[in-house]
Amino acid sequence: MARTLELRVGAAGDALDRFEAAWNRVAEGRRLAPLRVLTLQDLPLLLRTLTPARWALMQALRSSSPTSIYELAKRLHRDYKNVHTDVSRLIELGLIDRQAGEVAVAWDVVRAELRF
Repeated sequence: MARTLELRVGAAGDALDRFEAAWNRVAEGRRLAPLRVLTLQDLPLLLRTLTPARWALMQALRSSSPTSIYELAKRLHRDYKNVHTDVSRLIELGLIDRQAGEVAVAWDVVRAELRF
């Protein structure tokens, strides 16, 4: 099964609503399916966060095995410092993982949902 992350634009209250719904399911004894959602406040924040360079970085990682930041910077023909900054931010957001000094994309699919 594909590991899917839902990327949403919405208010912080949306995440609280999902938490409350999950809490109620557990309180009722129902099974809780993992929900993997990253919600950003608005479209400008999404575009500042997931820049074309960061998306290219994720694509490069997805098409190869886990690698070091140094090797990734070489492969992308980008400055190490800038790649390190991008990787650090993507790790904070949960879009990529770091294990044993190597980074990799955590997801098979990133699905975006934009609401007005």
